[in-house]
Amino acid sequence: MAVSTVPLLSRRRMLGVSTLAVGAIGSVPALAAGGGGAPPVFGPADGVALLSRNENPYGPSPSALRAIDEQATKGAYYAEGGIQRLAAMIAERHGVTAEHIVIGNGSSEVLNAIGLAWKGRGPMVGPALFWDTCALYATRQGATLKRVAMTPDLEIDLAAMDAAVTPGTSLVHVCNPNNPTGRLIPGATMAAFVQKVGPRATVLVDEAYNELTDDPQASSVIPLIKAGANLIVARTFSKIYGMAGLRIGYSISSPEHAALIRSHIMSSANTAGLAGAIASYNDEPFLRYSKGKVVEAREMIVDAAKRAGLRVLPSQTNFVFVQVPDADKLRAAMAERNVLIRGTYGPWKNWSRVSTGRIEDVARYAAALPELVRA
Repeated sequence: MAVSTVPLLSRRRMLGVSTLAVGAIGSVPALAAGGGGAPPVFGPADGVALLSRNENPYGPSPSALRAIDEQATKGAYYAEGGIQRLAAMIAERHGVTAEHIVIGNGSSEVLNAIGLAWKGRGPMVGPALFWDTCALYATRQGATLKRVAMTPDLEIDLAAMDAAVTPGTSLVHVCNPNNPTGRLIPGATMAAFVQKVGPRATVLVDEAYNELTDDPQASSVIPLIKAGANLIVARTFSKIYGMAGLRIGYSISSPEHAALIRSHIMSSANTAGLAGAIASYNDEPFLRYSKGKVVEAREMIVDAAKRAGLRVLPSQTNFVFVQVPDADKLRAAMAERNVLIRGTYGPWKNWSRVSTGRIEDVARYAAALPELVRA
């Protein structure tokens, strides 16, 4: 399916800018590579394959770009109306009310707010290896995080997580699929865990990559919220929607939990991000296209790793965890070829995370991998 690009500013709008206004604001600094050879402000420089940040370069969708263009002149106004509209759309899809939804500047802000809201209630429990940036933010504000060892195959050990929950535990944090491993806990297994642990502690499930799984609906525990589970689910527009820089994320929980989370949100979402999110939330043609590109690139990475004689973990995300001789050494060698990937994660020095990106960039990684791991 062909997906066309849409200019961010229409010709009509550009021609409508008055000479007086142009004279008042002066020259606008370039935001892309070109003038004077300066690097771009946003995104990678020409010739750089950016495969380190779990971004989706095939977004935002044309529908999102049109909406951002159309609503750009409303940037002078605060964005509460957009928050209300998007919350209503999310609520309708999942059969809950807008009071169940919290919108934030990316799911990171929502996760940070949850950490702040629950830190005074007792220690948190999380896996040894997961996307812990927001959990660590809470620890810097005084929270306590108890880490639970992974299984030998780098799966989240739900039985051990359950055993780590004490009467004082406030929050149990799981990413599903997990980052950086890419592994998915089956939906039924995750639901059973929520139902077992929920009476003792709030369960937070970060489903940032849910839409990229083989069966998103079956993989999600959102239906348990409607049934009254002590559960918070976080989602984002950064991945399948390709809007990482536009910073829109959300949580779904009971209205009581949502009110508490909302009271710790530190800033309002932005007009451009909300306009893009509203326009693309139900854009099924783009979502199929976007997911197709991610799956294609993911299969290329897996195939390249296997051809190089390397082990890979099964992934249901837009990245792959590859077992290599030395993750930092491989990162440095790839960087010399302008291919950027992640290096070591803590003590896991032999595991390298590589994100899907543009197909041509993934092809560069795939071509270089066999040679570099033998070097």
